[in-house]
Amino acid sequence: MKQAAQYKLYRMQHKLAPLYFLLPALLLFGVFVLFPIFQSIWISLHKWDGFGPMKWVGINNYVRLIGDARFISSLKNNGLWLALMMLAPVFGLALALFLNQQVKGIRVIKSLFFFPFVINLVVIGLIFSWFYNPDLGLLAEIFKIFGLKPIPILADENLATYGIILAGIWPQTAYCLILYLTGLTGVNVQIVEAGRIDGAGGIKMLRHVILPQLRPATIVALTVTVIGSLRSFDLIAIMTAGGPWGSSYVLAYHMYDEAIFNYKMGYGAAIAVVLFLVMTVFIGLFLKNIISSEK
Repeated sequence: MKQAAQYKLYRMQHKLAPLYFLLPALLLFGVFVLFPIFQSIWISLHKWDGFGPMKWVGINNYVRLIGDARFISSLKNNGLWLALMMLAPVFGLALALFLNQQVKGIRVIKSLFFFPFVINLVVIGLIFSWFYNPDLGLLAEIFKIFGLKPIPILADENLATYGIILAGIWPQTAYCLILYLTGLTGVNVQIVEAGRIDGAGGIKMLRHVILPQLRPATIVALTVTVIGSLRSFDLIAIMTAGGPWGSSYVLAYHMYDEAIFNYKMGYGAAIAVVLFLVMTVFIGLFLKNIISSEK
């Protein structure tokens, strides 16, 4: 009887062992992720300046978003960020294929391409702000060489967003490059040789032999790029502060501006919830892809 009880206790402890290991992480996740999410949803249903008492307004903050021209512009800019940032995995793959060879001095070249990844985004924003400077910037000097008048990119409402996105693509390409170079080290050489024997080469080799083996790296690169493009904030804050005339606003910066500078915490929280829902949709799609590929 005693042995049966001990065995039952052992079985219970064995089943609960994973929970013991996961509990600290789940506790931290609940406190620092889940609680702020639900708190933001609750605040978004109120009118609040961040100091006084909150006033219940229901879904009024969300209704206001529909008629907010700056919110619509921010949403469009986020779509533009998402579309153009997809170039980063493509450039990263191309560079990885170029750098994945054993030639003299290739390590030095690789380190130069890795360099943007280790630089802080604030520093990158300052570098590109100087680069775009129409008076003293390198881009202005290039224009002058060809006899062209320098363009104040960050002061042009039609070009500012594109200039910031270009600054964002630079470090993201370096990150995707690292992922693909790591993936290329795991490519099965025997499959590549078999493909060559069957006459595959160039684009066919890349499409049918290399890319299928780089699927895990591609999923990670796309997921990180999508999340990064949707929560873009640092470069905008450093390079234009949302200008000129709010033309480079995205949802994250619009939320920050409304909550911190305009003291509209409820309205800013509503923008945050919308951004969270958009990101959840994309993350859900990628997770579904990952799970199906694992199966």
